[in-house]
Amino acid sequence: MSVNEKEAAKGPACTTQSLSNYLWKDKPDAAKWDDCVHCGMCLEACPTYEQTGQEQHSPRGRVHLIKAVADGKLEVNEQFMDPVFACLDCKACTTACPADVDVGGLIEEARGQIRQAIPLKGWKGAVSKFFLQGLFPHPGRLESFGNLLKLYQKSGVQTAVRKTGMLKMMPDHLAAMETVMPEVKQSVRKKYKNEKVVKAKGETKNEVAFLTGCVMDVMFSDINDSTVNVLTRNGNDVTIPKQQTCCGALHVHAGDRDMGRKLAKQNIEAFEDAETVVGNAAGCGCMLKEYPELFREEETEWRQRAEAFAEKTIDVSKYLHDTGYEKPHAKINTRLTYHDACHLAHGQGVRQEPRDILLDIPGVEMVPMANADRCCGSAGIYNITNPEMAGDVLESKMENVPDEVEMISMGNPGCMLQMAMGVEKYGRSEKIVHTVQLLDWAYQKEDEQRRDNHAGEKRVENKR
Repeated sequence: MSVNEKEAAKGPACTTQSLSNYLWKDKPDAAKWDDCVHCGMCLEACPTYEQTGQEQHSPRGRVHLIKAVADGKLEVNEQFMDPVFACLDCKACTTACPADVDVGGLIEEARGQIRQAIPLKGWKGAVSKFFLQGLFPHPGRLESFGNLLKLYQKSGVQTAVRKTGMLKMMPDHLAAMETVMPEVKQSVRKKYKNEKVVKAKGETKNEVAFLTGCVMDVMFSDINDSTVNVLTRNGNDVTIPKQQTCCGALHVHAGDRDMGRKLAKQNIEAFEDAETVVGNAAGCGCMLKEYPELFREEETEWRQRAEAFAEKTIDVSKYLHDTGYEKPHAKINTRLTYHDACHLAHGQGVRQEPRDILLDIPGVEMVPMANADRCCGSAGIYNITNPEMAGDVLESKMENVPDEVEMISMGNPGCMLQMAMGVEKYGRSEKIVHTVQLLDWAYQKEDEQRRDNHAGEKRVENKR
């Protein structure tokens, strides 16, 4: 007799909870599905439902499956795993839902149960363990990994790999990523390792702590550099806590909630003394704000600390918008469009603030993008684990990019890499930029013009 049959045999006193096929702690929270009436308002918002038309690949379908496991009607098996891990966790469904059902939270909790019931094995397990446990949580190892990538790019090996056609030996989606890999530069953590505080340029108005991220500081350190420049330009003393680590988003999305909690605790402690924590990666910022979810069943102390941490976390675009920033005077003559990163728009509710910043840059002409908040298919490492679906979602996204724009701006590194792949794949020419980069470039151009004017005045004065 199975466990469920034994429980059922106990008669009417047996509760739904006792029939549950979720056998480990941190089960999907019933409070998250209680308000779902399966109305279907979420269907049009879901990228995977758009591509498949299948109910199990829709938000309400996934909620139904997750609840069915809790009711003991389904097992935690491969059939359950497929729709749960095929979700992009883009959170667009929650935005569309009249009852604000937290489908993303349910998905992440269900993945935690699946990975305990069906752990990754073989080469997939080895690769996952190497990156999620062996690399991302360790800044020193990431720095070494970045140095290897830098050597690969600058030694001529990358050029040889591309010219000899060795990329064709790789899976198509990985070869595409290599093709658009950004130039690896010095990380911000290394650049400022000897500075306790990066002082504001001019009068200090506020003090903030900066989350550098893990992959962000290795692959997109120029964006981190721009972020520090913009923050200090606007009167902020910036601290970069040395004990900070990976935010844990990739781990939680992959179902490793224990490692997610471990990293969350380390970051909470690292930023304990900060009044404000500023991030520039939508996925990371959203994860920081969701730390309380990881401690839903934990002791009160950590739950309270997580809630306090989430309250003081803010995206750089919203922080600048809310606290005020110097509007640049130099022109950046460009025609651009803006893509809403899912975890910025749907996850953090930040939509207009980055657009306002871009419109405050002289010379910028913004062209609206249809379905700007539709997922691009990046979704953390989804474009690696689910390349076919990610490619289909990207194709739909690129169809919405307006013609004759020179740049596509956004606020998340994963989106930047995915959209760059789209530009390459579909023969387009747009430059992919982070919103804060463009503001930094305008400031830099303004400073250059001021120096040139000063030098010109000096020459005229000397001639006299």
